[in-house]
Amino acid sequence: MDKSRRRFIQGAAGVAAGAAVPAQSAKALRRENKPLPPNALGMLYDSTLCIGCRACVTACKEANDVPVEQPAHLRDWNVGVWDTGEDISGKTLNTIRVFTHGTKQQKDREENGYAFVKRHCLHCVDPSCVSVCPVSAMLKDPDNGIVTYDPDACIGCRYCVYGCPFSVPQYQFDDAFGKIAKCEFCQHLQKKGQIPACCDVCPTGASLFGRVDELQQEAERRLSRTPGDRYEFPRGRLGDDRPTHEAAIPKYKPHVYGVSEVGGTQIRYLAGVPHEKLGLPKLPDDSYASLSEGVQHTLYKGMIAPLALLGGLIYLARRATKQHEDED
Repeated sequence: MDKSRRRFIQGAAGVAAGAAVPAQSAKALRRENKPLPPNALGMLYDSTLCIGCRACVTACKEANDVPVEQPAHLRDWNVGVWDTGEDISGKTLNTIRVFTHGTKQQKDREENGYAFVKRHCLHCVDPSCVSVCPVSAMLKDPDNGIVTYDPDACIGCRYCVYGCPFSVPQYQFDDAFGKIAKCEFCQHLQKKGQIPACCDVCPTGASLFGRVDELQQEAERRLSRTPGDRYEFPRGRLGDDRPTHEAAIPKYKPHVYGVSEVGGTQIRYLAGVPHEKLGLPKLPDDSYASLSEGVQHTLYKGMIAPLALLGGLIYLARRATKQHEDED
């Protein structure tokens, strides 16, 4: 490579670097997190109430017409009888996973214990999947906040798969015309006045449906009670008159997961072990969408940054041409 070409490439790299936003400045450019929608609907999942029965998994598959899934290493064991999906996938929209430690003798204990956790879409208040989708195939309802997927608009880019901090959207790779699969909170049932299938069948109220603000109040009531106190845990939909599940208040971790993580989620979690051990990642309060969109909108406002970069490259090209002519 001759000197003039090397100088041009070095100069171009410098211009590109100058046009980029320094990491320390990027956060200053972020927009505000989006607010919780006015009639946000969601779920309070109480890990301490979950008994791992997986009735929610079966009900979800029936309600959404999702096929049974069997990992290859378990097919011979169950001979096609039981659904044994080990995580959410293109065929499984929700599942129950388990944390274990040591002797696994006591439920909801970090040491020598075990705990269950329900895995599905958290319906973020400011969702990354909606932000990164270039064709609006991922949509967040402006009123109830539920994040849905439009397969007719989808182009299969899978940006939503890579953008979700909870690794929720899953692509159906085993289908030539694969789609994105994710929990849509049984929108089709809600339109009929029903509630999400997983909440409807939960025998203990571990999955509780309702307005997010009211679910948050219910979570705080539980946290305020003394461990061992008897409590009437509501089932199905918060405020319904169906029979409650009476049990003792457990020793909760003093944090409702989903209040602030990445701008908040409409699925809230209570647990007796640290949320990270249940596979719920420790995340910042700022949504990823607020940061990426804030930087992009600043850089591309009036096309200032692209024009500055183009101008710099033109200048370098002309300077390199002149230097080459002078050397000749």
